[in-house]
Amino acid sequence: MKTRTGEAWMPADEYGRGLPKFTLNLLVRDVAEAIPFYRDVLQATVRYADADFAAMEIGGTEFMLHADHAYDQHPLHERVHGIVVRGIGAEIRVMGIDPDAAEERAKNFGRRLCRRRGIFRMGGGM
Repeated sequence: MKTRTGEAWMPADEYGRGLPKFTLNLLVRDVAEAIPFYRDVLQATVRYADADFAAMEIGGTEFMLHADHAYDQHPLHERVHGIVVRGIGAEIRVMGIDPDAAEERAKNFGRRLCRRRGIFRMGGGM
């Protein structure tokens, strides 16, 4: 469950529309604990951060950190909840493509996308 109080720094759909066509959304146990690695080790710029979410940038590439608890209604939550070794929590979003068509292509390839039909259409992506 999201823990942020007050208004978001900007509406999620507005932020999503401003993202590049290829971006990363990384799931972390604790956003505040994860930020120093990205900021100090990878020299990321922190554009915004709260307990649930951080908007980051490295070398002109925008990416996001979401806390596990903020994904309690997302299909990935079941997979990452309680995982000690991380890496499974990477969600790659390709913006600007039709999510239904992409889901069909994934099925034809013998794979599945981790999304619920009809949601996660921020900025026209999956």
